[in-house]
Amino acid sequence: MNLYDLFIKPYETYTPLQIFSEAFATVFGILSVYFSIKKNIWVYPTGIISTLLYVYILFDFGLLGDCMINVYYTVMSIYGWMLWAGSSKDHIHVEVSRATEKEWRYGILLFALSFILVTAVYYFKPYIDNGFSMAGADLGLYHLDWANWLDVMTTSVFLVGMWFMAKRRIENWIFWIIGDFICIPMMIYKGLGITSVQYLVFTVMAILGYATWKKSLKKMY
Repeated sequence: MNLYDLFIKPYETYTPLQIFSEAFATVFGILSVYFSIKKNIWVYPTGIISTLLYVYILFDFGLLGDCMINVYYTVMSIYGWMLWAGSSKDHIHVEVSRATEKEWRYGILLFALSFILVTAVYYFKPYIDNGFSMAGADLGLYHLDWANWLDVMTTSVFLVGMWFMAKRRIENWIFWIIGDFICIPMMIYKGLGITSVQYLVFTVMAILGYATWKKSLKKMY
C-alpha cells in the first residue's frame, strides 16, 4: 500500500466539511500541545476548540472511545483552565511538579475505570448503531477489530494524561507519548490520514515537552 492509498484515497469519499473539520482540529491540537510545552494557559482554549471538533469527527467515524475521551478532554480542559488560572502568577504561565504516590494511585484507578467503561460502550455499540433499538441488535465484543481495542487502550491512557496535566504534573507527558505513538497506525487504519500525521507530530512534541518540563524542574530544585 502506497502513500496515496494511506493518506489521499480515503478523503475521496469525505465531504468538504469532514476534511475542513479534521484539518482545523489538527491545527488547534498542535497549537494546544505547543502551549502546553511552554506551560502557557492558552493550552486550554486552543485545546477546547480541537477537542470539540474531534467529538464530531470521531463519532462520525465510529471511534467511540476516542470520541468519549474528547468529551472528557473538553470537560477537563475547563477544569484545568480554572486550576492553571488560580496557580499562575502572571495569569499565563504555571510551575510544574512531580506526581505524588497518592496521585499515581488515583491515576491507576482512572485508567481501570476508563477501560471498563469504554469496553462497555463498545459492547453496546450494535444497539447504538441500530438507532438505540434492541430489535435485531446482537450485543457483544465480537465486532471489535484491533483498532477498536487500541482505541479502548489509548482512551484510558489519555484520560490519565489529561488529569496529570490539569494537576501540572510532569508525568502527563509519559502518557501522551505512549498514547500518541499508538494512535499513529490506528488513525491510518481508520482512514484519518491528517490526524495520523497530527499524532506523529504530537509524539515528537510530547518528547520535547517532557524534556522541557524536566529541565524546568531541575531549575526549581
